[in-house]
Amino acid sequence: MSSAAKQVAVFGSTGSIGRNALEVIAASSGALAPIALSACTQTALIEDQAARVRPRWVVVSDAQAATTHAWNRLPAGCELLTGSEGLEYVARQPEVDIVLSAIVGSAGLRSTWVALEAGKTVALANKETLVMGGPLVMSVAGRTGARILPVDSEHSAVFQALSAGRRSEVRRVVLTASGGPFRQHTLEQMEHVSVEEALAHPNWRMGPKITVDSATMMNKALEIIEARWLFDLEVDQIGVMVHPQSIIHSLVEFVDGSVVAQMGPPDMKLPIQYALCWPDRKVGVAEKLDWTQMMKLELSPPDLERFPALGLGFDVARSGGTAGAVLNAANEAAVAGFLAGELRFTEIVPTCRSVLEHHDFDSNPSLDRLIELDRWARLEVTRWACS
Repeated sequence: MSSAAKQVAVFGSTGSIGRNALEVIAASSGALAPIALSACTQTALIEDQAARVRPRWVVVSDAQAATTHAWNRLPAGCELLTGSEGLEYVARQPEVDIVLSAIVGSAGLRSTWVALEAGKTVALANKETLVMGGPLVMSVAGRTGARILPVDSEHSAVFQALSAGRRSEVRRVVLTASGGPFRQHTLEQMEHVSVEEALAHPNWRMGPKITVDSATMMNKALEIIEARWLFDLEVDQIGVMVHPQSIIHSLVEFVDGSVVAQMGPPDMKLPIQYALCWPDRKVGVAEKLDWTQMMKLELSPPDLERFPALGLGFDVARSGGTAGAVLNAANEAAVAGFLAGELRFTEIVPTCRSVLEHHDFDSNPSLDRLIELDRWARLEVTRWACS
């Protein structure tokens, strides 16, 4: 391991983002090194990863899963840690240069928070961190000098396009959405969507939760909220356009009418590498566009009636406070209910709205209050689904 290498803690290494990140690191010619890996329950996979890349730490957040695994192939010198305490311990270590926050859902909030408090650079793939606690998270980063570099393809695109002008010159940011598998479905057709259909995304290969979010367009709702805090935007400065080809990843419009877009194939290795190598651009393993072939790029406004999650996202971005944490938790629980056959596809967003409207809103919550409401919202969804 080169002493000059940036030491990357890959939190969520067994997920889609984490696996892509390890490919990027392996292809970096020693510029990047994986100092730590983490998983929740996929102990066999993370042991395979550790045997291959030889990190200093492996963290399994589910302590029971860790104790029932033999760990016969963990490399010498690699320390096994468990629980959220293990993630937080790694996030504080001075040897860690970058924390790639790719743990799915609200489970990634605490370790990301600790990394920011330690002044780390955080490559943020976990959008829920800013959805739940945007103002608090950005305040911590500002106080400690920590840097947040977006990994979501849309927010990475905005981050890159913003370099074309000054922040005071930005008129609006337009996030693009593939529209998912039901872009052309009628409301009646959506009533009968199966789990298998919802998991068949036309462009991206992702985990089940985010794939369902793409189908409901809740992922775009969460990205609206994330963009509001990450880029310090007014809600009216954020727009959404449906772009089925997933080549234009987002656009920034400046006050003079110029529009700057970041483009590339639907390959998460590109935004991951950009965040890990920033401010440099390196030759990488991401797929490239073929400029010898005809290319069709479509953009159209979304149908808010068929995709009500978008309106919910704009509402929550305006409200701030505890609204983001409640929406995020309700959505995670509702998607789990849909995947388990307990909710219909068209019940996911109304369930989230119902829970959101019935929670005890706080405009200036603490982190503990956000976590408390996260638990409450999940229980509410379970109660709603079982009633």
